[in-house]
Amino acid sequence: MSEPVELTALAPHQKILFGGNRVTEVSPELAAAFVTGDRLIVVGETGDLLHIPQDVWKVAADAVERATAAFGKMGSVTDNQVTQFYLAFAARLADDDTFAPIASANAADVETATAKGRSVTRLVLSDQMRADMISGLETWSATSSIRNRVIEHLDHDGWSIDMLMAGLGPVGFVFEGRPNVFADATGVLRSGNTVVFRIGSDALETAKAIVEHALDPALRAAGLPAGAVSLVASPARSAGWAMFSQPDLSLAVSRGSGAAVSQLGAVARQAGTPVSLHGTGGAWIMADANSSPSDVGLAVYHSLDRKVCNTLNTLAITADAADSLVPIVLESLKKAGDRLGTSSKLHVAKGSESWVPPAWFTTTVSINRAKGKVEEPSAEIISHDELGREWEWEQSPEITLVIVKNVEEAVALFNDQSPKFAASLISNDAESQDRFYSAIDAPFVGNGFTRWVDGQYAFGRPELGLSSWQFGRLFGRGGVLSGDSVYTVRTRATQTDLDLGR
Repeated sequence: MSEPVELTALAPHQKILFGGNRVTEVSPELAAAFVTGDRLIVVGETGDLLHIPQDVWKVAADAVERATAAFGKMGSVTDNQVTQFYLAFAARLADDDTFAPIASANAADVETATAKGRSVTRLVLSDQMRADMISGLETWSATSSIRNRVIEHLDHDGWSIDMLMAGLGPVGFVFEGRPNVFADATGVLRSGNTVVFRIGSDALETAKAIVEHALDPALRAAGLPAGAVSLVASPARSAGWAMFSQPDLSLAVSRGSGAAVSQLGAVARQAGTPVSLHGTGGAWIMADANSSPSDVGLAVYHSLDRKVCNTLNTLAITADAADSLVPIVLESLKKAGDRLGTSSKLHVAKGSESWVPPAWFTTTVSINRAKGKVEEPSAEIISHDELGREWEWEQSPEITLVIVKNVEEAVALFNDQSPKFAASLISNDAESQDRFYSAIDAPFVGNGFTRWVDGQYAFGRPELGLSSWQFGRLFGRGGVLSGDSVYTVRTRATQTDLDLGR
């Protein structure tokens, strides 16, 4: 077998093998951009050709290298030092003088993003977001360490073994442009890990300012190793691919849009790194004739306060309850839009339109989209195979309605089309609830509003991500990824009789 050689150039329309038996080809644009020293990743699942420029690869590789070196020193760091880091980080964010350059950088990021026509609803580092970051760090400061916690002890004649929790290693995060994720994800330090960030380009200057004025000074004040928290300071999208290609990562975590997250997950898996992916979101609510109309209305209303992953996306109502429940649903949808000072949007599965007043399909309303306000019908018909499509709304609440024969049909549709994330059944029948729980293929199951699916709200722990079962059920952990849920297990033997043999 010949020795491998370095790839130094690509030719237009060059054939590239992927997946063992399929072929894709190099575009003229990719061929022109690729130069010696660059990297090409072929995604085995899709055939996507991902170009990573040499300088971007180096930025990501250096950040992971720093985090790997820091992890080697975390074993000698005391729990109190980690506590002091969180307190120092929180204090610097709370100090107005220290926070001023961070606020200035965020204002510049918002201005730049706005000029590009991008949505900034998640980018603005508001007073509430700042307070939440500080609160999250203070929560981690008060959280007990799991390092060296004994989870099992076994005695034998002349010796014993202990199974202990320990840090996993460097954890890589690719996040959308939410500045608060910086505070959330440092939670992995509590369990003895280190962390590498890549944040969306819109929030990069804000992230750099947080690192310079709050995070790095807190690391130094606590005596934590340099690189324990590292930022991949590149605006290039390929920086995420480069980071997730590093074999030294122990876990790859990604949040954002479904397609981008799937691609990043594929890159990490090819590098041999386990993943925690949070891609397509959107929760489902189902309601039957055993439900109270007021309960259904409240569940819909309280599941539409803002667009995040656990927002209501698809509502399935049984036909025997549709006449009484659909009017309540429409009223709640309109109230949710009124609360946000905007109109709402309804998508109706083909075959279910007879339960919706015709005026909904003929009335035009102003809908807030990422590109700005647009005029659209307040209701439109979609095909039955689009029930799992996530509506990424900005300010205008947007849901899909489908009428089904029974709850069993609704569950089947969820299991087939949804991202297998969060589901609720509104029903006063206990047996129906039990059958629903047994049949629904979701990690998060409830009987009311869907917005409870949140690590901080439900468990009192800042979350790093919420994983659906879109990519398969999770091995050995729940869908909420928090700082204290990133660990491995070590086994330590202690002999009291050294004259042992086998």
